[in-house]
Amino acid sequence: MELPPIVSEEEWQRSHEQLLAKEKEATRAGDALAAERRRAPMKEVSTDFRFEGPEGEVGFLDLFDGRSQLILYHFWFPEGGEPCVGCSMVGDQLTDVAHVNARDTTFAFVSRAPQADLRAYSERMGWEIPWYTDTQEFQEAYDTTEWFAFDVFLRDGHRAFQTYRTRGRGVEAIGTVWSLLDRTPLGRQEEWEDTPPGRPQTPPYGWWNYHDEYGEGGG
Repeated sequence: MELPPIVSEEEWQRSHEQLLAKEKEATRAGDALAAERRRAPMKEVSTDFRFEGPEGEVGFLDLFDGRSQLILYHFWFPEGGEPCVGCSMVGDQLTDVAHVNARDTTFAFVSRAPQADLRAYSERMGWEIPWYTDTQEFQEAYDTTEWFAFDVFLRDGHRAFQTYRTRGRGVEAIGTVWSLLDRTPLGRQEEWEDTPPGRPQTPPYGWWNYHDEYGEGGG
C-alpha cells in the first residue's frame, strides 16, 4: 500500500490550511445549494394512497404524523424477498429522528413487505423509524418497486406536494440532522439561513435538545 508522504510540521500545517480553505468553500457551496432547494418549485401529488402501518391501515396524509413535512425513503424490501443491504446501511446511518421531528418534519420508510416482516427486521436492526407497507401501488406510481429513492413532501391542509427527490449516490451523504433538513423546503429553520420570507426561523442552538427530552411529538 502506498502511503501519503511524511513531511515536517510546517509542511503539514501548510497543506492542512490549503485543504481547510477548500472544505470551507465546499460548505458555503452546500449552503447555497440548500437555499436553492428551498426555492425550487413543487408539484401537487395524490393523497389517495393507502398503507398498512403498525396500528393498521392509514392514508398518505397520515404518514406526516401531524407535521408539515414528510421525508419518505423508499426502502427496497419486496414481499417474500430480502431487505436491501444498501437501504439497510442508510437506516443504520440515520440520526435519531426526534431531532428532525422537532423541526416539524417526519421521517419514515415505505416498502412492499408485510408489517410482520418490517417489525422483525426493525427489531433485528435496532431501528425505531416509522415503517409502512404500500398496499395501493404507491411505489409503482413513484417508480421504486425495484429501486430506492428519497422523497420530500410538504402538506397544506388536505393537499400535499412533492418538493424534492434524489436517488443513487445522491442518498449516500444523507443521514445527519442537517443533511435531512437541508433537503426540505423549510430547511433547518434557523435565522442565519438564506430562506424565502415568511418561513419559520428561530435562533440556532436554542431548539437543540437531547433526543429523549423533546417531549411528545418531537417538538
